[in-house]
Amino acid sequence: MASIRFMVFSAFVLVAFVVSTSLAVEKDSVRAQDRVEIEQLMWNYIRALDSGNAEAYAALFAPDGQFGRGATAIKGREALKKMVSDARQKLDAENKSDKKAPRMYHVVTNPHIEFIDKDHARYYAYWMGALAAGGTTSAGREVNELVRINGKWLINVRDVDPRD
Repeated sequence: MASIRFMVFSAFVLVAFVVSTSLAVEKDSVRAQDRVEIEQLMWNYIRALDSGNAEAYAALFAPDGQFGRGATAIKGREALKKMVSDARQKLDAENKSDKKAPRMYHVVTNPHIEFIDKDHARYYAYWMGALAAGGTTSAGREVNELVRINGKWLINVRDVDPRD
């Protein structure tokens, strides 16, 4: 009788272990896929910004997403689109004048993704604006609040000058 109890108990422990291990593996693979999607989101962000593609840029934000914090934050896709469009028009005007601006690229380093829950994450990184002709225009640190809406990761708040 004791050996049957031991076998039943052992089988129960084994099943519990297998189930918990398979759930952990499933969670890890979901998190790995989330990481890939977030890395792609942030790559698409940099490409849209550097190419001046206002439509693509705004589409990477949640509908009520924002760039910056506080009273000066740019909020909502239409305002974000206008921000990039205005910057692009200014750059195009400068390039038509005598003072042609050198091409600038945004460089992101040391990215770290922190998952808050299954639909919220933070993306931390350092950044700089590098000129094709050499040198940098600016540098800093960023903290981005990300949200998954309808299965798609989007930027909810982009803060390139966090105060913490």
